[in-house]
This record gives sequence, C-alpha cells and structure tokens, in this order.
Amino acid sequence: MIKLEMENGHYLFKLDDILKEKKVSINKLMRDTNTDFKVLKRMMSGELVRFDIFVMARLCDYFHCSIENIIEYIPNSKKDR
Repeated sequence: MIKLEMENGHYLFKLDDILKEKKVSINKLMRDTNTDFKVLKRMMSGELVRFDIFVMARLCDYFHCSIENIIEYIPNSKKDR
C-alpha cells in the first residue's frame, strides 16, 4: 500500500496489495482488463494524477470490489472553525 500525503488528507493506493492477495500479475491484469501497463504502474506507485472512471470501473468489475478497495482518500481530522 502506498500512502500519498495531500494538503487536506491522504490517498491510499492499494492495487499492489490486491494483486498479491489475488495472485494476479500486472501483465495478466493488463491483458484481462485492456488497461495500459503504465496506467497500472502509476496506480501501484501512487504516481497517478487523474482517475479514469473507465479504468476504475474495469478494475472494480475484475476484482468484484469498490473503488475504495483500490484507491481510498482519507481526509485529515476536521479542525474547529
């Protein structure tokens, strides 16, 4: 799992953990979901800057999961205003 800190919270990129858990290689995932290798690598390394809803849908369908199982955003605690 890769944690990417942001100003108001952080993202957790979990694709690598899912691949290990399901014993699926990135090459198999790439072929089975028709997703570019570079896109998958960016998702695994936390270097993703845009979310492609079509890619996310294919991955969620493939793994029978929700988006939060692949990429999760956790906001910082709310401060008193």
